[in-house]
Amino acid sequence: MFTGIILAVGNISAIEQRAGDCRLTVATGKLPLNDVVLGDSIAVNGVCLTAVALGANYFCADVSNETLSRTILNNAAVGTPVNLELALTPSTRLGGHIVSGHVDGVGVVTEKQADARSVRFKFKAPDQLAKYIAEKGSICINGISLTVNEVDGAVFSVNIVPHTLNETTLGAAVVGTKVNLEVDLLARYMERLLKGDAAAKSCGGITEELLQKSGFLG
Repeated sequence: MFTGIILAVGNISAIEQRAGDCRLTVATGKLPLNDVVLGDSIAVNGVCLTAVALGANYFCADVSNETLSRTILNNAAVGTPVNLELALTPSTRLGGHIVSGHVDGVGVVTEKQADARSVRFKFKAPDQLAKYIAEKGSICINGISLTVNEVDGAVFSVNIVPHTLNETTLGAAVVGTKVNLEVDLLARYMERLLKGDAAAKSCGGITEELLQKSGFLG
């Protein structure tokens, strides 16, 4: 588990194709690796990866086809900058929100404009994720815990303060940049719980009928 508070920006230093998937080597920049051991989880652009080899300033991780098919790691190249976060511990400050590192889909920047000293971004999420995104709710973008300002269908906006722009890869994002999205963990489980016993028989999402039966609509 993670908090969505980025500790460092690193970069992909090597990509090794292995029997249909790949192994990444990530240069970790200022990320502290002194207490990281083999098997630990590290979030790379919001993707939870397992360290299978470690050096003083790098780690290696195997990336499955499932992960490649669902995240922007599929388009990574040597030199690609990435946001990095170590897994939380019982003593970690929970400065963001609970992030699993299991990416739900890929979004895209549709608008970027200055807003005083901050920058306001608009993102288009996959249509199937729109129902999980709520105004003033939490969302994880490339591993960064952010608050949703506004929602219009599958398009939502966030405000990025100068510190986040300077300390993450979002500062370099432009219209058309693709990003990893992880919706709030509670929203995903709420949908499943609302279905009750029907969850075992149905793969559909939240509907008006389901909300009425659950007492959320009059």
